[in-house]
Amino acid sequence: MQNIPTATLNTVRRGFKQFNRLMILFWRLGWGPWLNAMPRASGRIMVLSHTGRKSGNTYRQPLNYAIVENELYCTAGFGAGSDWYKNILVNPRVQVWLPDGWWDGIAEDISASPRRAELLRAVLIASGFAAYAAGINPNRATDAELDALTQEYRLIHIQRTAPRTGRSGPGDLAWVWQAATFVLLALLLGTRLQKRR
Repeated sequence: MQNIPTATLNTVRRGFKQFNRLMILFWRLGWGPWLNAMPRASGRIMVLSHTGRKSGNTYRQPLNYAIVENELYCTAGFGAGSDWYKNILVNPRVQVWLPDGWWDGIAEDISASPRRAELLRAVLIASGFAAYAAGINPNRATDAELDALTQEYRLIHIQRTAPRTGRSGPGDLAWVWQAATFVLLALLLGTRLQKRR
């Protein structure tokens, strides 16, 4: 992304922020596993909860991810300037929402790993359309081409440390769509009963 003008990059980032809010809402409604139902198209999407380095507040960031040898990896596609990336450098204790559960974890930048190309390729393949939207074909690019195209990308390993449960995790708003469905069904049933009279 180093050849993209700053104004264009800022517009893309604003667009992603709006899209990210929608993704987090879907996860909170309990639809996270559905978002991951077609990973070749939409990609594998998780939510990373992290602590603000200045505010101390908790923030959530939807990210594409890959699991390689039962280990969790993601990338900061906008590079070291990403707020969530800066936050995990200061406080690496994170939580992740995955289709199969909610976890505590420790995040670590492993961009200097000798396995960088292999692991980053796995994350980019798992990102579905997102890699292609960034101009990267992770299935065809050689390691050298991938390295040139992703110099700014940061590769993150998240070691899952313990499963979580509770009210503030994925699906905490599932009652909203369930209640809305019940109300709509009641309205439809009421309308049909009135028409029969």
